[in-house]
Amino acid sequence: MTPDPKRRPLATRERGWAKALARALNAAHISPDAISIASLVFAVGAAAALWASGQSFGVARAIELLAAAALIQLRLLCNMLDGMVAVEGGHRTPHGELFNDMPDRFADLAILVGAGYSLTAFTWGRELGWIAGVLAVLTAYARVLGASMGARHYFIGPLAKPQRMAVMTVACVLSVFEPLLGWRGQIVALALVIVAIGSLVTLLRRTLRIVAEVNAR
Repeated sequence: MTPDPKRRPLATRERGWAKALARALNAAHISPDAISIASLVFAVGAAAALWASGQSFGVARAIELLAAAALIQLRLLCNMLDGMVAVEGGHRTPHGELFNDMPDRFADLAILVGAGYSLTAFTWGRELGWIAGVLAVLTAYARVLGASMGARHYFIGPLAKPQRMAVMTVACVLSVFEPLLGWRGQIVALALVIVAIGSLVTLLRRTLRIVAEVNAR
């Protein structure tokens, strides 16, 4: 099958377990749209867990951080499976791209802003979360806007969606051990700074590629 230029290249799609999951969802007649909405539900759950971790201590905080990490990964799993069910399963719809892309933007914003609100030890935590969230959304906006101008879909990083979520997942897991260092929120704050700077670089790289492509015609 020729790779679809509108789809993010993912080696994971070729794994046996991923194909088996997609076949199971097809057999259960679960639509790609439902899977896309589920990804947003998981993202909102991750945001809520992150926010709650900023109000909690001890075991409760550790559980909430690990729950956030797991929910972020479930969000990414749904992001992969909705496309597999739609394309490989033959369930594409005329509105499919809308349901595939729009929940992702809300999901990015929810997770990153939720992380910002978890930083109760910092007066600027909320602002950092919003900055990271807005820049993350703008990376996707540049890609889609470029495609509307006839350019390719540029999924280049350094911090595209999978990398952003990997940073946040690792930060959630490592934050469980912060009490050993007397820290509270420093790791998530660092992760948000990395996401913000990386998203800005990603936005600039994608924009320059799009400008170069459309001007080369």
